[in-house]
This record gives sequence, structure tokens and C-alpha cells, in this order.
Amino acid sequence: MFDEDEFSERADLPDDLSEDVSRETAALPRPASPRTFVVANQKGGVGKTTTAVNIAAGLAMGGLKVLVVDMDPQGNASTALGVDHSEGTPGTYDVLVEGAPLIDVIQRCPDIPGLYVVPATIDLAGAEIGLVATVSRETKLQIALRKFFKEFYVDYVIVDCPPSLGLLTLNALVAAKEIMIPIQCEYYALEGVTQLMKTIELVTGRLNDDLRLSTVILTMFDGRTNLSTQVANEVRTHFAEETLETVVPRSVRIAEAPSYGQTVLSYHLASAGAQAYRQAAEEIARRGPTKK
Repeated sequence: MFDEDEFSERADLPDDLSEDVSRETAALPRPASPRTFVVANQKGGVGKTTTAVNIAAGLAMGGLKVLVVDMDPQGNASTALGVDHSEGTPGTYDVLVEGAPLIDVIQRCPDIPGLYVVPATIDLAGAEIGLVATVSRETKLQIALRKFFKEFYVDYVIVDCPPSLGLLTLNALVAAKEIMIPIQCEYYALEGVTQLMKTIELVTGRLNDDLRLSTVILTMFDGRTNLSTQVANEVRTHFAEETLETVVPRSVRIAEAPSYGQTVLSYHLASAGAQAYRQAAEEIARRGPTKK
């Protein structure tokens, strides 16, 4: 798949990145330690996977090393990043159920240097059943990431979750330190967020004290309608510190990109959607983790 040396120790950076990341775009600041995001929203159709892969692409195009962990059995993030996720391909299922090391299942995104993927296959659909009788079933991803970080370095880990609050999403919430919530600028925008916030409170109280909501990103914004502006204002009222200044517009290019096995940044960098996601990634990197 790739040489493990690509995941160099922190002390070896940035020289070991010289062949893997374009120096022309290596402009974003590296975090002091790896930042681990879970991208979650119980409501479907909000641009969750689209946001996960395009933020990851934007960070990688800024010269950072980014690992995307696909936790959705549909494998849409794997598709968008152009990696193999056919049935039987080593991936998230092997990590959660079989205990495989992350380094053994990682693939390189073919379009963007510095971007790596743990793919999800249809096998992952049976993972929740396989984990039910397992000890510490909600910490499998957390344990795998801790082992990975002992030997290898990445700047960001972005975990894409299914639109549900089952064991797969719970594993992601336990493993991450930051939550990113995409909210579409449409009617019922905050539907599902209330339940997600309750789940976050339960996780922080019992399983992961470090977890916090750090980033809210507004998607599918249409400046021609009053509704989009009203929803954006409502979200900013509820999440004043967490909401990014950048909003992602409705875009045909964003919708087209996954069908070509690409992010919108690699499919059509000049499009408004691509530029919005790149600006959002820069905003996340430059403002750093927010206070708990």
C-alpha cells in the first residue's frame, strides 16, 4: 500500500514530508499534537460525509498529514477519496472486530498527497452485532488510535460516522476529542442535533471527559433565500463560538465529485464549493482547538 516511513515521528517533520506534500501549498500550521475529530449528525442529508472528506482534503492540501477513518458501512467517504472498499478489503471492520492495527489497513488517497484512509466495507454492517458481546466494545477505535499514535504521526484524524447513534458512532465519540457538526441551512436544520447533544453529554460524563463540540459548519447555504440566512443566524445564536465564519454553498460540483471518486477539491478546485471547504479547513487549522 505504502511505506510506513511516510508516517514519520514528529521530530522528523517537515523534511520527511517533502516528497509527500506539495511545498507550494504547505501553508497551514501544524497542531502541537494530533487533533481527532468525529463528524457526526443524527440527521441524514446534511452533508456529513461530504464535509468530512473535503475538510480532510483541505487540510492535506495545506501541507498537513490527515487520516480519514470511515465508520459508515455505506463507505461513501472511501468512495469519495478514491480508495478500494470492495467486500473483503481490510478496513475499519478488521480494526474494530478483529483487532487489526490501523497501519495494516490504511490506504493512500490517490489524488491528494498527505491524505490517508481507513476504508469501510459492507462487512462493517455486521460489526455492531459482532461487538455486542465484546468487552469494552465502545473503546475499540480509541485503543487502535492510541497504539497508532505511539509509532506514527499524523496532524489530524477525521472520523466519518453513519447517521445513527449506534456502537459505531459511539466508538468514534469515545476515540475523538473534538466533534464537528455539519448543519444544512434548510428547514428543520437543528433536527437531530438536540439528541446528539444529549448523547455527547452522556459520553463526556461516562466514557470520554476530553470530548467537546468544537466546530459547527453551515452547509448547503443559498444566499438567494431568506431561509438560509435565517437558519444561519439561528445556528450562530445557538453555537456562537463553535460555528465557522465560512459557509458552504449549494454546489453542483460538490454533488458531482463523489461519482468520480474524488473530493470537490480534487475534482474542481476553482468551484465555489471547493474554495469554501478549503477556507473552512484553513479556519479550523488556524484557530486551533477551542476551550472546553
